[in-house]
Amino acid sequence: MRVLIISDIHANFAAFETVLTDAAGQWDIIWFLGDLVGYGPDPNECVAELKKHNHISLSGNHDQAVLGNLDIKLFNREANFAISWTQDVLTEESRAYLQAFSSKTVKEPFTLAHASPRYPVWEYIIDPGTAAENFDWFQTPYCFVGHTHVPVIFEERVSSRREIYMRAPFYMESGEPFVLGESRLIINPGSVGQPRDSDPRAAYALLDTEALMCMFRRVEYPVQVTQRRMEKFGMPRRLVERLAHGV
Repeated sequence: MRVLIISDIHANFAAFETVLTDAAGQWDIIWFLGDLVGYGPDPNECVAELKKHNHISLSGNHDQAVLGNLDIKLFNREANFAISWTQDVLTEESRAYLQAFSSKTVKEPFTLAHASPRYPVWEYIIDPGTAAENFDWFQTPYCFVGHTHVPVIFEERVSSRREIYMRAPFYMESGEPFVLGESRLIINPGSVGQPRDSDPRAAYALLDTEALMCMFRRVEYPVQVTQRRMEKFGMPRRLVERLAHGV
């Protein structure tokens, strides 16, 4: 099976649409790792688009906050504004869609979680120490997570002792994938709509579940389109500007 793995769209329809176009014909199903809404100006449009496709969807912390399941005081001022705005504009149909999902699931030999297998809604796996603790919280060989908005691979190697290796993904012009191999892995494909690795291009991954091969991809999208819509709705300046810098 060919899988399009995406995460953290954050109501950025221009980025989402560009990823779908870039990956067209290369996947059979979408695995979406959560945070469909929050930050961006297009929550209903992104819900409607995702629903058109064969997919599995997880719920992220921003999704949960918009539904009222998380205290918005846990978020910073700009995120708080976007969550409140989203609550006001979200249709009942979109709300019902967001309510239908958990934040973690298993599709052998893969575990899928929004934030981490240990704390699926809210934990940042950004270092080998946190990754090491999370390898104990899933039983499958591989785990895909989102939430940090940063593409990364954590590899567990066990010989005379256990070691965790952290590396950034590589992006090859030829699109050559890497083989997942025998080591257990935690893989983050990065964010579609809110990249935070100083690269503003939308990030995603393509997975072949039979060959166990994965390919990381980046694609430029019309950032200004999203920024203009954010400005139209009076969203905080910092949220608007950061999209152009991927921070």
